[in-house]
Amino acid sequence: MKKLVLFFAVILSSAATFAQDIPRFNPDTVWTINIDSAITVQSTRLTVESFINEVMNDTSFYKAFRNMKKYSFTAENNIFTYDKKNKVEGSIYRRIFHNNNGPYKMQILEKRDKGQVYKKNGKYSLYTVEMFDYIFMNAYNSDFTPSEDLGGTKESNESYKDKLKTLIFSPGRPVKGIPFISNKTAIFTPNMRQYYDYSFFRGTYLDSIPVYIFKVKMKPGLSNWTKDGIMIKELITTFDMRNFQILGRSVDMKYGNLAFDFDVKMNIELGYFGEDQSLLPTKISYQGNWDIPLKKEERASFLILHKGYKLGN
Repeated sequence: MKKLVLFFAVILSSAATFAQDIPRFNPDTVWTINIDSAITVQSTRLTVESFINEVMNDTSFYKAFRNMKKYSFTAENNIFTYDKKNKVEGSIYRRIFHNNNGPYKMQILEKRDKGQVYKKNGKYSLYTVEMFDYIFMNAYNSDFTPSEDLGGTKESNESYKDKLKTLIFSPGRPVKGIPFISNKTAIFTPNMRQYYDYSFFRGTYLDSIPVYIFKVKMKPGLSNWTKDGIMIKELITTFDMRNFQILGRSVDMKYGNLAFDFDVKMNIELGYFGEDQSLLPTKISYQGNWDIPLKKEERASFLILHKGYKLGN
């Protein structure tokens, strides 16, 4: 009960952590943002278009993940799997030191597996693990062994994951090639804007960094038919007020068709490190259900924390 109360306190106080509609344990209770006040258009030179342009044109968020390979750091990975009643079915915990001081080495400092996390062949049961490793370029690679693919050719699966990577790192752009949803990701087009409300706030990130929080949220009161056709329910982006660098992004997506059915909520945060104040990932949290024909439905939550970045030689 205490965990549940703490979780809702964090949700109500943090713009970077999205509302949890999936009724189950969420490992992400790391409080990073306080909202100070809402911003009216009249009180600032910034406009909705200012934020949209930054979201659409930003490349630093993706580069932050590429830059990880220059650093040594410790990753702490928590993964939980669930049954159809959203009760915890299995868990995976890893604390890993990634040593980039010279030839890359990975040292597992601690590992724990509980419950049903393996297939009969000894591989981890979650395709989600493989997908995450691919999307984030194996930067927090652990000893996870790739699970079996979704069927089809390896080429087609890699292409599918590439499209998901585009969705995460370039939100607002159309993602061609995914059945029935290619244009549903382009939420800033004139046709899609009619379904969303836009707002922005002032806040404080990690107790010291002044930030703007830009929220794009599906309008209330839409018909069920319209709501079911909207894939991105909410997109929140956190900007450093001093330089407009993107420090965080959370996305709430839900959609279903004959090809797949998913309900995914993801939060990604960055921090400054080193003398040159490089932006590097500090937190990735995930809640999601994936249901693909001929495959077992996957229900999982992740919390991945990166700490102690030091520049390698």
